Amino acid sequence: MTAPVNTPSQRIDALRQAMTTHGIDAWLVPSSDPHLSEYLPGHWQGREWLTGFTGSVGTLLVTHDFAGLWVDSRYWVQADKELSGSGIEMMKVAQGQQILAPIDWLDVNHTGAITLGLDGAVLPLAAHRAFTARLGESVTIKSDRDLLEEIWLDRPALPQAPVEPHDAAFTGQTRPDRLAQLRQAMNEAGADAHLISTLDDIAWLFNLRGSDVDYNPVFLAHALVDTHHVRLFIDQDKVSAVLREALADDGVFLHDYAEALDALTRLPESTRLLIDPARVTLSLVQALPGQVTLVEAFQPTTLAKACKSEAEIDHIRSAMTRDGAALCRLLCWLEATLERGESITELTIDARLTAERTREKHFISRSFPTIAGFSANGALPHYRATEAAHASIEGQGLLLIDSGAQYLDGTTDITRVIPVGEPTPAQRADYTRVLKGMMALSRTRFPEGIEAPRLDAIARAPLWEAGLDYGHGTGHGVGYFLNVHEGPQVISRGALPTPQTAMREGMITSIEPGLYRPNQWGIRIENLVANRLVTDVDTLDGDAFLEFETLTLCPIDTRLIEPALLREDEMTWLDDYHRTVFERLSPTLDDETRAWLAEKTQPLAL
Repeated sequence: MTAPVNTPSQRIDALRQAMTTHGIDAWLVPSSDPHLSEYLPGHWQGREWLTGFTGSVGTLLVTHDFAGLWVDSRYWVQADKELSGSGIEMMKVAQGQQILAPIDWLDVNHTGAITLGLDGAVLPLAAHRAFTARLGESVTIKSDRDLLEEIWLDRPALPQAPVEPHDAAFTGQTRPDRLAQLRQAMNEAGADAHLISTLDDIAWLFNLRGSDVDYNPVFLAHALVDTHHVRLFIDQDKVSAVLREALADDGVFLHDYAEALDALTRLPESTRLLIDPARVTLSLVQALPGQVTLVEAFQPTTLAKACKSEAEIDHIRSAMTRDGAALCRLLCWLEATLERGESITELTIDARLTAERTREKHFISRSFPTIAGFSANGALPHYRATEAAHASIEGQGLLLIDSGAQYLDGTTDITRVIPVGEPTPAQRADYTRVLKGMMALSRTRFPEGIEAPRLDAIARAPLWEAGLDYGHGTGHGVGYFLNVHEGPQVISRGALPTPQTAMREGMITSIEPGLYRPNQWGIRIENLVANRLVTDVDTLDGDAFLEFETLTLCPIDTRLIEPALLREDEMTWLDDYHRTVFERLSPTLDDETRAWLAEKTQPLAL
């Protein structure tokens, strides 16, 4: 194809031409890659290239007379703006339902036999099964080609970043330890081989890190583990000779990244292959010989990775101390700069905060793009300031800062809201109710093994009392120098409370209720917490209970609190938290920032 395809409408037209060539009536483009990642290398950002929508989640469906992008409430305002003039309709959907909603639309709006096309290399096996069950025999699914290869002429190449070992001083377990643990789980499942494609699981299993994906220290690879051998399919140019030798010493042998499919086609027919249908793609499974037995189970490394060891949690506490110090320096500087009347923009916040974090030991990168939203921009949960569109921080309003960092010894994610000028009574009331929700869940004790989604209502209750709510989840799992969003636990009313989402000791999760007034302000207060065993009470029949240890260290701005809305026990919790923040951070701070922190952590309770 030689015609330019520089705008979303031109790109959709080009896609429709390719659909006609291949006899396809509808084409589905999820936000996905062959590893089912949340954050994608540029090569697989086809949905963004086609639509111009820059949000991280959304599913595109294109027919010959319709194009729609399904997004949840976090992105409705953003998608409406970014899709303007493209001919692509923004379709509202409940959070977590983007992948099935277009299929439901297709089922309702098309009658008779049709052909649905999609790239099977980026679709979860579980999603394909759901599509088939929902659509029935009238729809033929073609999944054997990627039409973007025909129309995306300047498609980015695969990333080439080097792979490095994660130092044993931080991991607490060796590669052989983790491989032995995995093989035990495979044996218990009755499998003699296991296919892993999710990048954070691979990085964790092999104690390796990379930078193929922005903000996530992972690298592109597939892994095939059996009882005697381990094959890691990776661009071998990324691996030094020294690291290759160390991997071989541990029984891990490298093969080219593109050889994974061929290796699957050559598996012995007697193989009992463990797969997680939610974590492998359709194309990988379709490559298997028909006689291979699939052992379908939850991926063992996903739960093992989520349950941090005591040594890892100790490292994370250290990372939180350094991260909190960087944030305090930023907030101290921000307050002083505003008092002097100097010009600051949302972009200034991101640059300054990143500079402060860069000063800290073991800093690697941000863990996601910083959200610094002032006034109305803060009401967009996933707002991003750009050079072309950003706000100056001046006058009166609320500044929401959601940011995080990757350190060799931990991953951080924190949100704070700062008043600029004198806050209004309405802002104080909103802020205090969000704070009450955050504290309510932070103080909760719960049975070990309870499904994480069931905890969601606890954080919402103080908002519900006032007829208020928010459209996103309350908490997500967080990796250990890995992805800032990791499963299996998720605290969200939009998630199914399955056994896989059970809360276990050592898991690290965010608690981040919010409240958003469109075109006015947004409020979100976020800490990371670790699941700890309750040891000071006797439970019935010796049942294990968990409680949260708050890991994040940064003051919560009390200038926005409406004291009349807080109970005495809530004030006591906040005072205790601030006492811990001061004790942990003050020895690491300069005199000016220490004095600022002392003021910000003064007790509320009399």
